[in-house]
Amino acid sequence: VAGATVMADRRTPAVQAIDNGIELQANAALSKKFGDNAHINVTSFNQKVLLTGEAKDANIKEEAGAYAKSLKNARTVFNELIIGPNSSYTARANDSYLESKIKTQMIFTEKLPSNSMAVVVSGTSVYLMGILTQREADMAKKIASNTNGVKDVYVYFDIISEEEKNRLDKQGKADESTPSSPPKFQ
Repeated sequence: VAGATVMADRRTPAVQAIDNGIELQANAALSKKFGDNAHINVTSFNQKVLLTGEAKDANIKEEAGAYAKSLKNARTVFNELIIGPNSSYTARANDSYLESKIKTQMIFTEKLPSNSMAVVVSGTSVYLMGILTQREADMAKKIASNTNGVKDVYVYFDIISEEEKNRLDKQGKADESTPSSPPKFQ
């Protein structure tokens, strides 16, 4: 019998707010700047920024990456934009379906803190971000890899020790190790 385990997000409320600010600011700015020349999704988890989607050419991909790197609270940027035409609504719907399948499997996997992860699917490739132990990271990657329809799995985890996991789970949040000032909107 499978049971759902809901665990707290291991990020502090301040880092969660910073991540939300990064996503809002970058999604709006990139959409405004590139319009129909790109379809860019911005995901931020623990101040690691992931760019997925499509860019019409290498210059747009480069510019989008440079913009993300310039964000005050971005620790690291992973620019996974694909150069080519924007994906179709059918392809995006398929990615959303795959993402929900993976997230559902993770929610019902015991000892996997699904609230401490972000799952992004773009072009049937899966991108995983989060604050996990090596055992949890291996479990998450295996679930994503074994999901029917997934092409590739890329992991961008912050790996923590079992001791740190126990401390975080006990206190409910990760300690802030990065700036806690809100993102500056330009």
